[in-house]
Amino acid sequence: MSETVVQAPVKKKKNKQPYYIMGGLVGGIIFGYFFPGMADSLRPIGDAFIKMIKMIIVPLVFATLVTGVAGTGDFKQMGRMGGKTMIWFTFASTIALILGLILANIIEPGSGVPLMKVAAPAGAGTAAKFKSNMDLLLGIIPSNIFEALSTANMLQVVFFSCFFGVATASLKERGKPILDFFAAVTDAMFVVTNYVMKVTPIGVFAFMGWTVGKYGLTLIIPLGKLIFTLYFGLVIFIVSVLWVACLVMKISFLQVLRAIKQPLILAFTTCSSEAALPLMLENLQKFGVPKHIVSFVLPTGYSFNLDGSILYKCMALVFIAQMFNIPLDIQTQIMMLVTMAIIQKGSAGVPGAAFMGLSFGVTAFNLPMEGLFMIMGIDRLLDMGRTSTNVIGNAVASLVVARWEGQLPAETVQAAYAKNYD
Repeated sequence: MSETVVQAPVKKKKNKQPYYIMGGLVGGIIFGYFFPGMADSLRPIGDAFIKMIKMIIVPLVFATLVTGVAGTGDFKQMGRMGGKTMIWFTFASTIALILGLILANIIEPGSGVPLMKVAAPAGAGTAAKFKSNMDLLLGIIPSNIFEALSTANMLQVVFFSCFFGVATASLKERGKPILDFFAAVTDAMFVVTNYVMKVTPIGVFAFMGWTVGKYGLTLIIPLGKLIFTLYFGLVIFIVSVLWVACLVMKISFLQVLRAIKQPLILAFTTCSSEAALPLMLENLQKFGVPKHIVSFVLPTGYSFNLDGSILYKCMALVFIAQMFNIPLDIQTQIMMLVTMAIIQKGSAGVPGAAFMGLSFGVTAFNLPMEGLFMIMGIDRLLDMGRTSTNVIGNAVASLVVARWEGQLPAETVQAAYAKNYD
């Protein structure tokens, strides 16, 4: 008589990568401070890591944009609900982008960093700077897409990727092999990204060790200013946009927070909006949002409505430019708004998405890649605030669309206040 073997459930391993990165940051600072003479030997390791990041940016962005645009290429035909959803997403994201850029210019979190004495590369900060509006537009259009890919002209890559994605979607069944191919490329590049992210602590240790050894500990001080600037911006956005939206809809914002408390805590601790999705769907339906609305708005919001993330990215790019004392004129900063709004699409759920998105921005605007390492070690702290804002923003978006559609009456909202969401 054979015995039945019962296997113990496999526990999911906790992601310790953020702690390793933080350890690399702290270890690099300590090493650079006590052994400044030896720290100079770490520079080649940091340079190697930078090259590894650069090698995956173009294929990852190209494949991700093609699959993302092709997958939603017919969103204009989604009907009334889809149109209203996109209007709100565009409004909220635009406000977040502008707010992040304004705060970065007013508070100047990157000013006063000793690293700014380092000579910036030729043409830094001018990738999107043109003599006229016509030159601005023409410069986005590639005359040779292979040249744009090989030279990492990211603005031109984005332009072609969007057109190619729409064309692929228009082919319908005939375009499916193309879509499958780029979906496979996207998956493969995500795996490559995971491989690169595994050595990130080493890269951060090497760069920070070299940096502190050469410039001293005073280089680390502005990081606290960046954390403050981001969280200050997130609070302003939540109060001025999301809270006000609830006031207009005559819905208690505090009751909304109570309803999404559990998924919000989960998102804050894991830095993952996707981890909170099942609970968000359940609790918002319990709040009274119809299933067909919340099931559409929340997943779509992960691509189009990452308010916290998009507020941060332009802020971080300006922070890097300020570190290296690179002036950014208003035209270039407007182009940053447009570019980061486009590249934000499809980045949800990708490990290291914020870092990769910033890598794209740094490459597109020819900013020093080394600036990324200044903020990589504290990204976990920044990501907790970004992800929480993303979750709150998508919850409010679901309520906005439901109210706009007339499917969330006042009596349903009042009844929702008395429900238990734990």
